[in-house]
Amino acid sequence: MGDPKTGIELIAEERARQVSAEGYDAAHDDEHGDGSLAWASVCYAAPDRVFRRKSYPGGVAFLDPWPWSQHDDRRPYIGNVPGFAPAGSEERLRLLVKAGALIAAEIDRMQRARRKVSDG
Repeated sequence: MGDPKTGIELIAEERARQVSAEGYDAAHDDEHGDGSLAWASVCYAAPDRVFRRKSYPGGVAFLDPWPWSQHDDRRPYIGNVPGFAPAGSEERLRLLVKAGALIAAEIDRMQRARRKVSDG
């Protein structure tokens, strides 16, 4: 049966899948200089719901930090609210792998942006 794949191997495979199957290549990622790749990663990696504080005149709100449309959100849901995947489950592992691949995409995007600045 062999040894299970390492986290790095799983993340690399997921990143390759995101590029080949979803079309989320470097050009696509470069359109997300707003931190949304990192926010999506946070949402997938968190073992429970997370909230982003947003201040506005007269108050504050705590919002789900998912950066894109609900259609793109692959987190588990309980009713209409993001749920959680049980620790040790295959679903939890899959969410962590997605989070890692999104972080890798954000790192690569930042590295390309830095090269553009230093080359320009």
